[in-house]
Amino acid sequence: MRTFVGCIATTLYVVLYVCSAPFVKAQSLEADKSIETLIYRFQEDAESLNRRYTLRESDEYYNRMAGFYDDWLRELDGVNVATLRLAEKVDFVMLRQTIEERRFTDSRRQSEYLAIKPLIPFTDSLASFIIQRRRGVQPNAQELAARFFRLTAFVVSLGKELRQKPKMPARQASKAASITREWRRALEEACKFYASYDPLVSWWAKNPSEKLLAALEEYASALQAWNAPDNTQDDGTGIVGMPIGREEFIKSLQFAMIPYTPDDLIAVGNTEFAWCEREMLRASQEMGFGTNWKAALEKVKNDYVAPGEQPAFITLLAEEAIHYVEKNNLLTLPPLAKETWRMSMMTPEQQRINPFFLGGELIQVSFPTDEMRHDEKMMSLRGNNKHFARATVFHELIPGHHLQWFMMNRYNRQRQLFESPFWTEGWALYWEMLLWDRKFTATPEDRVGALFWRMHRCARIMFSINYHLGKWTPKQCIDFLVEKVGHERANAEAEVRRSVMGGYGPLYQLAYMIGAKQFMALRKELVESGKMAEKDFHDAILRSGNIPIEMTRSLLTGQQLAKDFKTSWRFLER
Repeated sequence: MRTFVGCIATTLYVVLYVCSAPFVKAQSLEADKSIETLIYRFQEDAESLNRRYTLRESDEYYNRMAGFYDDWLRELDGVNVATLRLAEKVDFVMLRQTIEERRFTDSRRQSEYLAIKPLIPFTDSLASFIIQRRRGVQPNAQELAARFFRLTAFVVSLGKELRQKPKMPARQASKAASITREWRRALEEACKFYASYDPLVSWWAKNPSEKLLAALEEYASALQAWNAPDNTQDDGTGIVGMPIGREEFIKSLQFAMIPYTPDDLIAVGNTEFAWCEREMLRASQEMGFGTNWKAALEKVKNDYVAPGEQPAFITLLAEEAIHYVEKNNLLTLPPLAKETWRMSMMTPEQQRINPFFLGGELIQVSFPTDEMRHDEKMMSLRGNNKHFARATVFHELIPGHHLQWFMMNRYNRQRQLFESPFWTEGWALYWEMLLWDRKFTATPEDRVGALFWRMHRCARIMFSINYHLGKWTPKQCIDFLVEKVGHERANAEAEVRRSVMGGYGPLYQLAYMIGAKQFMALRKELVESGKMAEKDFHDAILRSGNIPIEMTRSLLTGQQLAKDFKTSWRFLER
């Protein structure tokens, strides 16, 4: 009986499996072609290639990645966008644009590399050894030593010849030095790999490789120093950056879905700054300083907590903002988001780059430490006073960056590939603007603190664009922040150093104000018109993910997207 039942069960299982197999296979194939799957595949494929081709400044890397991007664009050409849901269309548009942006960026970097390649003619001789090392090919140690010996003499001669040539632009000199050091690191890594496993390589090539490594470092230093003065060079501030120029700046705006010129954006910065000055005058008059708003600002700067009290004060401000948002039903706050934010204190070294708070789940507090000089302590105290902090803490925690990251990690995670500083920083500044409009900053001192930051965001537009267009030096940017906004000089220096040398993209600093203006325009279109409730509006933005705000608008308004979508939202005219 058991055998008979078992046979029936087995037969039924086989029949069901055979009948359902095509359906299962079809489902799998359909899932494999989903846009979300394509995004994850692209990410993993790109990361795999970047782990293998570690020499970024090489013909091998640029040619391989160009082929990779072209293959992906061809695959996307085969997607029938008309059959996609709106959310999928947004993901498709963003994936295609991300690939096109990376392709453009690599193409521009490759052009710079090819222009510099005559300055680094030794790379072809090193390439075969470095590439073979990846697969562990055993080299001819004696031949390798001879090659290193010849290359050392060649690199030394390049250094001597360099001093007979005209000096080059600082950007070119810096890139040539950087590429030389990148190849030097790759050579050193390959030599260490073989030295651990192949005693012949150590016996033959140890001394020649050490001489070659030293020659490459000396040549890199010579390249770095052999430049003609321009505004990327140290102008006495110790701040050296890489302005990208007008053409590339405009292209970056297009990829960020900002359909405006640099001149348009500077005009916005000036208009917003003029509004801030008018409001500063009103607050100054209420404080008894008449039209001397900088005197009112000085009073605010000197209203700081005593040493040791800053962490408790930050906690108080964080809880105040959370209570306000919930009491006024402005958005949904998950209990875990309120529970899990943390705090740390920045070191003096970190404060040289970031003189103010940084945020996310971890709010990093800037405040004087005992080893600072007296003048440094006073600048930090004044720059992190009670009224500046009140407009900063909610920007960094809730409803700002901490809440953003909390939601990004839980909804539409595939969109993290498309991260936009306009969404990131624009959202946080949008809340500064919204809470201002709601009279959250009730006292004139708090209004001065809030206005200082708003003026600072306007100034970021002006100094970052003028710097990247090659019009201002780092020193001019610092002077502008001190004289126009009222920064402490050390804090202004740290701000410019952060912007120029802190690894931020060229659009990052202007993204605060311009992103906030996008959110305010979208709010006017949807909330003030009565089409969406305020809480629903804010919740939808956070759940939609970190993407260009024009794409957020498409999701919230139901705007359909064409396969060849181009940015067109003129949000500044609203």
